[in-house]
Amino acid sequence: MAKPLDDRSLPELVTGLVGDISGLFRKEIDLAKTEASEKMSHALTGVETFAAGLVLAICAIGVLLAALVKGFTAFLVAQGMTEPSADALSSVVVGIVVALIAWALVSRGLASLKGENLKLERTSASLQRDAKIIKDRT
Repeated sequence: MAKPLDDRSLPELVTGLVGDISGLFRKEIDLAKTEASEKMSHALTGVETFAAGLVLAICAIGVLLAALVKGFTAFLVAQGMTEPSADALSSVVVGIVVALIAWALVSRGLASLKGENLKLERTSASLQRDAKIIKDRT
């Protein structure tokens, strides 16, 4: 059973305060580790999305530029365009569409990696509360 504050001597109060502070910092370190782990997991999801976007962009460039350009060229030739002009126009159109899809995926992945998403908000708020409590006690 704890002694009332009025009955404790100064060394007992200081010892109790030091014990409370060290326990508090141990808990804060545990909280920081847990929160950092959660933030890293979120960041890894962003990296995975970013990588998936890059892989799909590379695949899209290889496959779509080969297949879609030829298909669109054939369509334009059937509409009366010369083959060299149709080939050039279809290459530009397909390239722009693939680039827009790749840009959207890469942007989404990079948005997950912004610094705001990696802040240790709970730990920071908890440390501020603890500092206020320590300040009030001393």
